[in-house]
Amino acid sequence: MGTVREFRLRTTGPEGTRAVAAAVARHLEPGDVVALSGELGAGKTCFVQGAAAELGVERTVTSPTFVLVRQYAGRLPIVHCDVYRLDRLGDLLELGDEVLAPDVVTFIEWGDAVATLLPADRWDIDLRAPAPDGADGTDGTDGTDGQGSDQSSPGGSDVDEDVPEGADRSIVVRLAGRTAERVAAVAAEFDADPTVTVDGGER
Repeated sequence: MGTVREFRLRTTGPEGTRAVAAAVARHLEPGDVVALSGELGAGKTCFVQGAAAELGVERTVTSPTFVLVRQYAGRLPIVHCDVYRLDRLGDLLELGDEVLAPDVVTFIEWGDAVATLLPADRWDIDLRAPAPDGADGTDGTDGTDGQGSDQSSPGGSDVDEDVPEGADRSIVVRLAGRTAERVAAVAAEFDADPTVTVDGGER
């Protein structure tokens, strides 16, 4: 994978998740791939929502679990994938020519499951919601999205709105390959944001 730089961050709610996503989005370029990992309910879709808003997307961003791929127009075109339901790794390459295209930014939920098919130059975002009692910021938690959908089943919401406010979320932002060259600029974003705490990592 070559050079790897990472930040370990803590946030205390959806606002912080979206703030991290917006900071990352300001440094995305055409052709970038953002692989999102974490338990159901950790906030993968919430992260994409924050990034899309920063990139000027006006449509509502929703999970593509059942349709597999959604596209959004913004300052950079966005392709949003969810590979939870893919039967085979190779199915990623059959989702359409727009996936991983050089003129879009591709966000892949459950990207760790298809990591071997992704380019070495990419962003890896690992999100962890607190345990159900709110005491642990490293374990995932299931729940509902506030509208009755079950996050413990495939296709449930992955916005982290139902995670208790004030409970730390853990987000690891990892820049691999050529994306690592942007590490200093991204670091400055987190230093200036009061909703995000830098827990450690390389600068």
